[in-house]
Amino acid sequence: MAVKRKKMESYNSSGKRGEANEKKQKKKEASPSPPTPPLRERDDGTPVRAIACLKMHHDMKRFEETDDCFILGFDPYKPVSLSQDDGVDISVVAEKGQVACRDYPHSRHLCIKFPFKTTSHEKHCELCYCYVCDITAPCKYWRTTEGHCHAENTTVWRDVRLGMRHSKRNSERSNGIPLSGRM
Repeated sequence: MAVKRKKMESYNSSGKRGEANEKKQKKKEASPSPPTPPLRERDDGTPVRAIACLKMHHDMKRFEETDDCFILGFDPYKPVSLSQDDGVDISVVAEKGQVACRDYPHSRHLCIKFPFKTTSHEKHCELCYCYVCDITAPCKYWRTTEGHCHAENTTVWRDVRLGMRHSKRNSERSNGIPLSGRM
């Protein structure tokens, strides 16, 4: 397996890139004797480097900026538990921002308050709408045998939805009501 390595740069004692080091490197390259490698190289030509093992999540950002390869001593994808009282420095007491399928109108099958796979399809929140009729849930077909409460984004329900839209447009034309967006 190939490992991508970052370009190594030389820095002087003040942390800035050293021009003197660059000049020395140029002189070394121009010398007739073969240069000695700065790092010991394995048989495959890859330089051996120190491996850093990080124990804390906050160290990860610093090492990502400087090193290209390191081992984590923790799971970075593990969700943060708010119930643990590890310290008094910080506590999460609220969340900021909007969640699309919770705070805005959404089709019943996308509802977060009543998950479609684990709750009765007839249940709905105040922001749910009928996927077929495009009106606030429940519609007049919500609890029928082929109830719209079961509608989700599948081929069958998309066809039913398109059929409902076409019949709605035809009824608007026959009643003399102008179509939305057209006059």
